[in-house]
Amino acid sequence: MSILIKNGHVIYGENLDVLRADVLIEGNRIVKVGKGINEAADTVIDATGRVVSPGFINLHTHSPMGLLRGLADDLPLMDWLQNHIWPREAKLTPKYIKVGAYLGALEMIRSGTTTFLDMYFHMDKVAEAVLEAGLRGYLSYGMIDLGDPDKTEKELKEALREMEAIEKLNSDRIHFVFGPHAPYTCSIALLKSVRKLATEHGKLITIHVSETVSEVGRIQERYGKSPVVLLDDIGFFGNDVIIAHGVWLDSRDIQILARHGVTVAHNPGSNMKLASGVMPLEKLLNAGVNIGLGTDGAASNNNLDMLEEMKLAALLHKVHNLDPTIADARTVFRMATQNGAKALRLNAGVIKEGYLADIAIINFNRPHLRPINDVISHLVYSANGNDVETTIVDGKILMLDGEVLTLDEEKVISEAEKVSEKLA
Repeated sequence: MSILIKNGHVIYGENLDVLRADVLIEGNRIVKVGKGINEAADTVIDATGRVVSPGFINLHTHSPMGLLRGLADDLPLMDWLQNHIWPREAKLTPKYIKVGAYLGALEMIRSGTTTFLDMYFHMDKVAEAVLEAGLRGYLSYGMIDLGDPDKTEKELKEALREMEAIEKLNSDRIHFVFGPHAPYTCSIALLKSVRKLATEHGKLITIHVSETVSEVGRIQERYGKSPVVLLDDIGFFGNDVIIAHGVWLDSRDIQILARHGVTVAHNPGSNMKLASGVMPLEKLLNAGVNIGLGTDGAASNNNLDMLEEMKLAALLHKVHNLDPTIADARTVFRMATQNGAKALRLNAGVIKEGYLADIAIINFNRPHLRPINDVISHLVYSANGNDVETTIVDGKILMLDGEVLTLDEEKVISEAEKVSEKLA
């Protein structure tokens, strides 16, 4: 299978050079980028007036939570979680979660996300939906034991069961990730076991860390140290760890993360909506910490639009620091592409020969995207997910000219509405 994308504004290479060029894809790889490529291809896409961008990498989400979108808005995190989200999640069956995963996958395809790092439960069902949708999914079962030794064993067994089920799918696009929920919901025993298992099986780890002041206070009260210091002291960190949020980090925390090569998944939309705080972006960047971008779940964002998330990230840090030079467009664009790929050890996030063919084509023939003075600036500050026209993952077209090819869009939306009524 080969695809030739003609006449686009191509965002080329790590330096984000914008070229008027063609892109040739053979199999699942980009094999040539340049002007006037005339080789025969199975599919030819005319990208005149369009931008050919690396697909976006959502480094932290809970994709089935689209089912809970709009059900508990304008509340602080713990009230939101304990009194509204967790009670509804208790009603979720594996079948319901698969319906939510389809909805999340559809939303991501439509908005140019090609890869996502997910945390939820019944992830074997999420994997089935991802396989059909054609996306890349890094899927973690969110483990919570609340200090109960019996629950610790149960959670570890469930994680290993889900890992086995996901690996049986035998797909290069779908990977299991260990996902202890957070230091305040997981025992030290569970966290140590996860670290050991991840090393043993060669898997990544993702975990919520320092999202709110109250979370940090609880850990400080219980252990006499910050969540980051706690995890460092038990030998949890490595360059295979991706922490979500990292809002309340002091200078010692940041140095620990930098030393271990830990990635932070920044979720500005969710952090603002839940009034969790503002991540110290500039200090993390200055320390050399790899920062990716995530939407969090659609119950706290309330969408999975990575183009919108880039704008939120850029604007939030400018106003918070009273400095318009912070979180410039190129830095934020890399967070949504290259940095996420680096965290996942994925040869993607860049349009260049030899890289995986994970691409979003955005229609710039729109009033809010003209004139084309600066492509990267327009993507960060002007575009939104509805401007994405074509999504390609692993060299396969998932959406072409606004039509999703891998999922029955009408059926996915209808099923989600039915499940939502049952959860009410």
